[in-house]
Amino acid sequence: MNIQDITLRTAEAEQFLKALANRYRLTILCELHGGERAVAELEAVRSGRPDLTMRQMAIVLTVFLEPPPHTVRGLAQALNIAKPAVVRALDRLEELDFVRRREDPDDKRNVLIERTVKGSVYMRETGDLIAAAALKGRR
Repeated sequence: MNIQDITLRTAEAEQFLKALANRYRLTILCELHGGERAVAELEAVRSGRPDLTMRQMAIVLTVFLEPPPHTVRGLAQALNIAKPAVVRALDRLEELDFVRRREDPDDKRNVLIERTVKGSVYMRETGDLIAAAALKGRR
């Protein structure tokens, strides 16, 4: 296999993974792996949990997995997206109480993005869902 084939297959895999990257889609796929399911059963898998976009999930993962401090500028640079897109995603994450914004005491021009308890619980539950789905898929 040459480098061009690898690059092409990597790009195809990336697109496929982006399509599946929603946590609920992954959970539903893991459920389907075990056999046929009724629509009501699949809906129960995702009920009660907010549905984040890829961008929102990328931001919340960065905030929770990378050491602070986090700023809009830093998140935009780390994720290679525009600052206004980061702000829109943070608006939603703040509505969900997954993150909090506050003024940087050292530089009033900066806004710091902080973790919240509710966001920590969400991240822990997400990790538990993924681990459970992976274990279930092995059986």
